[in-house]
Amino acid sequence: MKWKSAMVGLSMLAAASVQADARGLWSTEDNQGRVEISQCGSSLCGNLVWLEDALDQQGRPRRDARNPDESLRDRPLEGLRILWDMQPSGDGRTWKDGRVYDPESGKTYQGRITLEKPDVLKLRGFVGAPMFGRTSTWTRVEQAAE
Repeated sequence: MKWKSAMVGLSMLAAASVQADARGLWSTEDNQGRVEISQCGSSLCGNLVWLEDALDQQGRPRRDARNPDESLRDRPLEGLRILWDMQPSGDGRTWKDGRVYDPESGKTYQGRITLEKPDVLKLRGFVGAPMFGRTSTWTRVEQAAE
């Protein structure tokens, strides 16, 4: 009987030490966009893969018009990398020391993502210290089985 208790205890420890999986397709807080988070080397990154309003008033794909770098303003928003360099923090559910790009303002912020639940992700963008920022809640998008 003791060995069963020991096995259960070891299983719980192993589960606690496994990194949660934030990779996948996420809907932004306002449901206006979807971001595909994937592994990029030892860090996580995310690309904007879908927009509710993907076309501008002339019917053309929306561009990165507010980018401070004029040479990048003609990039389409769909497909744009908006998260990068998110490093595992060691707690198994948070990635930190990354960057977050906001195409609506054209600004890049320091960033952190935390997997609150398997289908709820908190994205914190900030300047300087996390207390000087904003948190956005994203929900995982269910994907059809292939």
